[in-house]
Amino acid sequence: MRIKKRDGRVVDFDKQKIAEAVTKAAKACGWGEIDAKAAGKRIAVSVESSLRNELKRDVEIEHIQDVVEETLMRKESLSPIAKAYILYREKRSNIRASKSRILQRIKDVTFTESKDSNDQRENANIDADSPMGTMLKYGGIVSKEYALNDLVSKEFSEAHRDGLIHIHDLDFYALTTTCTQIDLTKLFKDGFFTGHGYLREPNSVASYFALAAIAIQSNQNNQHKPNRLNCAA
Repeated sequence: MRIKKRDGRVVDFDKQKIAEAVTKAAKACGWGEIDAKAAGKRIAVSVESSLRNELKRDVEIEHIQDVVEETLMRKESLSPIAKAYILYREKRSNIRASKSRILQRIKDVTFTESKDSNDQRENANIDADSPMGTMLKYGGIVSKEYALNDLVSKEFSEAHRDGLIHIHDLDFYALTTTCTQIDLTKLFKDGFFTGHGYLREPNSVASYFALAAIAIQSNQNNQHKPNRLNCAA
């Protein structure tokens, strides 16, 4: 019996890998070393027997993992291990999908002209057709994927991927609330303190425009100022 790997390689079946995976899941559930290894060995033998009864020469790796789950869930005492195994499998699947998306988008940025690529046209301040612009886009692609996978809740991450919402400047999500602006109407009403003095409420449209430009620029600069505390948070 041979195993078809996800990358297309075909290797000999090795039940020890199943035993190791189940042992790790058991340990994650608080089982001791000896009991965890014993459970891993029992499940590996049972899975191997089930697979050989199917009389298939080549078996997909995903099918093997399905059989492991089914074998674990059949035994009520092993249901916590089954849950841990399923969650770990889902996590690994998400990581593989994330890597695949990153590589595909990097390929698109590298070999597609900016006029034909959404990734390259999203920031008018970057010439994505230049080498440095392309390198900046590489970083943006990776940081966005990190934000969607590890920082944004699953609900909003999926909504963003599906195009139901758009998280602006997602590549800066881990560092700053970029482009989030203050309410100028509230700010100007009755005036405000700047920390260095007091500004009264503007009396003309020209004054509103001038102060609005200063407030927006100041707010933007503060958001992009290096701040270790914000980065850690």
